[in-house]
Amino acid sequence: NLSPLLYKENGFSEKKDAEALMEKLGAILPSGAMSSGFSGAFLEKCEKKKEQKNPPLLYNLAELQNDCSRMFKISPDETLKIAQELYEKKLTTYPRTDARVLSSAVAKEIHKNIGGLRNFAPVSAYAVQILEENSYQKIAKTRYVNDKQITDHYAIIPTGQGFSALRSLSPASAKVYEVIARRFLSIFYPPAISQKVSLTVLVKSQQLPQGERFFASFKVLTQEGYLGVSRPSFFSSKKEEKEEKNGEEEEFSCDEAFLKVLQTMKKGEQLPLHSLSIKEGETSPPKRYNSGSLILTMENAGQFIEDEELRAQIKGSGIGTSATRAEILKKLVTIEYLALNKKTQTITPTLMGEMIYDVVSDSIRPLLNPALTASWEKGLTGVAEGTITSGEYMDKLDDFVRRRTNIVKQLHNQSILYQQFDAIAGFYQKKETAPAVKKAGTAKKRTEKKENAEG
Repeated sequence: NLSPLLYKENGFSEKKDAEALMEKLGAILPSGAMSSGFSGAFLEKCEKKKEQKNPPLLYNLAELQNDCSRMFKISPDETLKIAQELYEKKLTTYPRTDARVLSSAVAKEIHKNIGGLRNFAPVSAYAVQILEENSYQKIAKTRYVNDKQITDHYAIIPTGQGFSALRSLSPASAKVYEVIARRFLSIFYPPAISQKVSLTVLVKSQQLPQGERFFASFKVLTQEGYLGVSRPSFFSSKKEEKEEKNGEEEEFSCDEAFLKVLQTMKKGEQLPLHSLSIKEGETSPPKRYNSGSLILTMENAGQFIEDEELRAQIKGSGIGTSATRAEILKKLVTIEYLALNKKTQTITPTLMGEMIYDVVSDSIRPLLNPALTASWEKGLTGVAEGTITSGEYMDKLDDFVRRRTNIVKQLHNQSILYQQFDAIAGFYQKKETAPAVKKAGTAKKRTEKKENAEG
């Protein structure tokens, strides 16, 4: 069990508690050495584990919108326009798709798509390598090809054609095309393999003869695999790439020498400990949605449903469709229920949006639950399969609407809504009204002067 002094496994809640532990383990002398009370540091455990990271599935529209929001700070609506442009110029396949895999029929001809990419400079070398090594020939037996996961259209991939249109693309469109091409080619490369080493060090002192355990983990990339092809050319450095990814993916270290040192260490070995120090940190709230992550959440709304059967009902569709989610989000911003920071693509509620949420929550709360969507989808599936009639379905829907409407008419909960409004209004900055008030006041004085003069 964790000590109540700890915030989590590797951190104290209070600095004074960390300082007290340091003192018990051996105070730091001015020279930087440990005090005579320090007994030693010993390697108690050294775990070595190989980790394998496979290339991600191909792009569907939601995944593309999410990545473009994160990397290029463009809205899902703009991403859809670009994807449509690339499709109309015959550079990529149909964009309004939920599938992230290829069909078996497409897999048989996939060498044509790869071959065409030899004419696209940023990925030409990778396309040549794939064709020379014939690494595409067994793609049909992998998770990237699955006819059962495709409804109308397969994933978004380059056609291997239309390169004459590249010159007419805007810089943003060209970047989106490159991202699609790299995601496509990466599935023909092996996984990235890294070696992870986890250490447990036991530090003892005269005051703490039983010792205190410290933990450290190191991860070293040993085989790049698909990561080389997936890294866009417009990232000038790994630092820039990490910033663009918003810290969502761990940056690998490639210090092979350090890895060899770690691998030679043995259990029970005494380690040199030069000093102890405290690293301060702050907890932060969960990240706000950006336009892309919100699109993904809409697609995967089923994850918020506890009922397994209902969750499975909207697993393949979620809220909205690949063709409508961007428009739904755009509408919510347009009617000012949500606010969109165009520079960062961060999404926040507006005061009006929070008010709408409270009104719905206090009147017809099921409307806020994706389980309701799933239950009506389940009914539609029943009609399609013939287990219930369309009349029965409409009767249930009509009953739901009538019942809920009558409940709302009898609520009379205005006072509660006023209280909720007052509670949230303080968190929103009021619009500048001083100039208008001043202007109105000046007009009033002029009127008074005029009336006095006439009098």
